[in-house]
Amino acid sequence: MTDGLDRAAGLAGADVGLGMGPKNIGAPIRRVEDRRLLTGEGMFTADRLVPSALHVAFRRSDHAHALISRINTAAAAEMPGVFAVHTARDLDDLVEPVRAPSRMENYHATELYPLARTKIRYVGEPVAAVLAENRYLAEDALARIEIVYEPLETVIDPEIAVREDAPLLHEEAGTNVLAARVFARGNVEAQMAAAPVRVGGRFRFHRKTPVAIETRACLAEYDRGRRSLTLTLSTQIPGILRDLLVDLLKVPGHSVRVVAPDVGGGFGGKASVYQEEIVVAVLARHLGRAVCWASDRLEDLSSTSQGFDEIVDAELALDKDGHILALSAEVIGDVGAYSIYPWTAALEPVQVVSFMPGPYRIPTYRGHVRAVATCRAPTGPYRGVGRPISTFVVERLIDMAAQRLSTDPAELRLRNLIRTDEFPYRAASGIVWDRSGFSETLTSACAAVGYPKLREEQAKARAKGRLVGIGIATYAELTGIGSRISAAPGMPLNTGTESATIRLDSTGAVTASFGIASHGQGLETTLAQVIADELGARIDDIRILQGDSAVVAHGTGTYASRSAVLAGGAASLAARLLKERIIRAASHLLEAPTEDIEATDGKVFVAGTDRSLTFREIAKAVYSEMGRLPRDAREELEVTKVYDPYLGTTSSATHIVVLEIDPETYRVKLDRYVVAEDCGCIINPMIVDGQVHGAVAQGIGAALYEEVIHDGAGQLLTASLADYVIPTATEVPSVSTVHLETESPSTVGGFRGMGEGGTIGAPAAIANALADALAPLGVEIFELPMTPERLFRLIEQSKTRRQGEML
Repeated sequence: MTDGLDRAAGLAGADVGLGMGPKNIGAPIRRVEDRRLLTGEGMFTADRLVPSALHVAFRRSDHAHALISRINTAAAAEMPGVFAVHTARDLDDLVEPVRAPSRMENYHATELYPLARTKIRYVGEPVAAVLAENRYLAEDALARIEIVYEPLETVIDPEIAVREDAPLLHEEAGTNVLAARVFARGNVEAQMAAAPVRVGGRFRFHRKTPVAIETRACLAEYDRGRRSLTLTLSTQIPGILRDLLVDLLKVPGHSVRVVAPDVGGGFGGKASVYQEEIVVAVLARHLGRAVCWASDRLEDLSSTSQGFDEIVDAELALDKDGHILALSAEVIGDVGAYSIYPWTAALEPVQVVSFMPGPYRIPTYRGHVRAVATCRAPTGPYRGVGRPISTFVVERLIDMAAQRLSTDPAELRLRNLIRTDEFPYRAASGIVWDRSGFSETLTSACAAVGYPKLREEQAKARAKGRLVGIGIATYAELTGIGSRISAAPGMPLNTGTESATIRLDSTGAVTASFGIASHGQGLETTLAQVIADELGARIDDIRILQGDSAVVAHGTGTYASRSAVLAGGAASLAARLLKERIIRAASHLLEAPTEDIEATDGKVFVAGTDRSLTFREIAKAVYSEMGRLPRDAREELEVTKVYDPYLGTTSSATHIVVLEIDPETYRVKLDRYVVAEDCGCIINPMIVDGQVHGAVAQGIGAALYEEVIHDGAGQLLTASLADYVIPTATEVPSVSTVHLETESPSTVGGFRGMGEGGTIGAPAAIANALADALAPLGVEIFELPMTPERLFRLIEQSKTRRQGEML
């Protein structure tokens, strides 16, 4: 079970450089991106300077819900250095509003204009754009714009927003419920009524925001001579944005190029289309000159898409032996003011209910979800997308059931986890798990942490009055989703394929082009490792082109744990075909049958002999040297392959955390953290560990610190990093990782995605550990983040309750 970990440990002690061995897949090769990033030579959007560019600043709404009665921009337009001031009316003839389509029933799309047109729906929505010689002048001019609003009733609480008499954010929809769906199998009511054991509660997961280290930024340049627009921006979806701009601007596809250079984190927050990006692109084309914008942290916190905002009423039924009989869940998801493009408002709420059964045998299930509009910033993809909430709910229910049955929580999980002989397994929500180490991750994590001994140590600590808790969370997720399932419910956009073009040029260098957009995953390294092994090339000789809509015919970007699976699969297929062509050319040059020729480390050689040629020599013979090859043997040394994993593949993991609550300060200290993860064939264990550790840190933030808070009027109260608290290095413990390499039977290369797992498992594991620590006080955990203030209130309520029982 720990072969991957053992191999990583052995190799990590050596100085493994680029292309040092014949086997690259599975080796902890240093990231090729790090040389430029760590020496300050990376190129981020704001690093690209165009001297004549106009700078944009946005006047944003300070109302949460209001009609726009009047806008007067004259005073701002007259200020020195101000080039122009634009409102929605000025853009009417230049671009159409954006609508996120979906084939899902009971879905209402919302129109999103580049600037608010007649109505404001959240604080921070852009209303006017000032273009000036520099950002400072543009910012100064914002204050001179006069806007008169007619305030409307604000609705912040999604449970109020669903009422028939609630104020409507989108009158044309006739409701604030933008999407609704039911997943059902069997008769839940009958199973619940007959079950000897039932546990349940109301769970609340509060809103988060991604907080990437690089805020959103974009630069649009228009070439008048070629009538072409190039948009450089910090995004995860250059291909999706290019295709949308082509439709909005009604121009040929080759006249719009979208480039994502080095991107300083995304976490889903840069995987949607934003109003500011459209404004910058449209104005650059309209004015015929460069236009740029970079958000500050206040804008980022108030207008970048958010996530993890659900209320869940759930109940679990079991028999007397602890076997799960049924699960029910009623979910309200607060999706904010708009249905975000392209994912729609259904993205997160629907995934909460579709993934609710998780890795367990749950024969009977009913999950009902409503995606509800409120006067807050729109929600969109955020690392984990819905699964952190569903895992939190189900894993809490499992622990509550274990306590009711006086059973160890690890044992109860093993009793109900889907067994290896049951794969492929169709969950009650319809999701198909292909094969993954569900039970194996749990047993491996327990072994790694020394679970029986931990329980003994906990008992001793409790005897001394210490609040020590142990928490477990086991989960499953779909990764590398292919064309069979849309990445968002009912979304017509194809996100299930990826193309790779690999070229051996006349110098023997290898260039590989993809439609992905790396923003911290190390994809330039992992894809080079895949190509090096499949092609027999050296990593030094491979260059990966990505994050550029112009390098492939179709691409979408990087999101949903897809890039290693889809791009890695496409790279494998293309490299294999290119290798066949190289070997056929070498067969003529070396006068040997193809079956006797092998390729490795940038060379081909005849097995059992000293005859060999480098890739460079073969490329010269094919491209440049007269008479070296027959005419019919000169094959094109460039291959494009498209890969579709169709259903995708399953990744799974178990998290175990040990923590202690300080009864004086209510500070939570995380003492130990173990993750046992099955992410298939591991391309680079060092990068996998980095992804796991980073995601766990985000999950810790979701569990203990991070919360977007609005007051009753819709004003943002967490508008700076002094108020929106994220964990620092001192709050994140050392994370031990156990790798299980169960190769996926459904993907080329056996790869699985793993970039989101830490955010899925960490909140649930920490919640269970908190509940375990507080079990002697009779306290349960139903809400996250569990801040010191919330812990204080829960413990004080427990004390009051116990005092009342004693009277």
